Amino acid sequence: MKVIASSLRKGNVVDKDGQLYVVLKAENFHPGKGTPTTSVDMRRISDGVKTSERWKTTEQVEKATVDEREWDFLYDDAEGYHFMNPETYEQVAATPDVIGDSAAFLEPGTRVMLLTFEGNPISLELPQRVTVEVTETEPVVKGQTASSSYKPAITNVGVRIMVPPHIAVGTRVVINTADNSYVERAKD
Repeated sequence: MKVIASSLRKGNVVDKDGQLYVVLKAENFHPGKGTPTTSVDMRRISDGVKTSERWKTTEQVEKATVDEREWDFLYDDAEGYHFMNPETYEQVAATPDVIGDSAAFLEPGTRVMLLTFEGNPISLELPQRVTVEVTETEPVVKGQTASSSYKPAITNVGVRIMVPPHIAVGTRVVINTADNSYVERAKD
């Protein structure tokens, strides 16, 4: 299926010269003068080689047809990260390079969007927001305003985030998985 380059997003799969690539990052550039372009960082699925490509935003790119379904994360071991299809109970194992930085957010039972091509996992999309617990942070400084000052914190999944001064150790917070940013205090 042909799509314009500017519509490519992280996780999409592109067929280029007979090879399949998963998009790691896609940015559109609109200079004042000249042609708008789309810069894409990709990883070749067959051997994991990373490459960058630049297209005109209106250029046609072949998007590969992949199976995109919800899968439940089960566990990880020496073979990789194991997922189960909740409808068919089929299981697949994804390699650590497919999972990447998302591994920190994977807990047993987490439902994720897993893209597979010919039965092999090629890309993973986490839920947009997850709830984590703050395990380490600096104490509140008396008199510090809460307007725009944030302090570093470490969560129970090992991810570093910036939180408002009123957040203490043991507080559950909601974070955005796309950029690990603080969203709000958990309502549970």
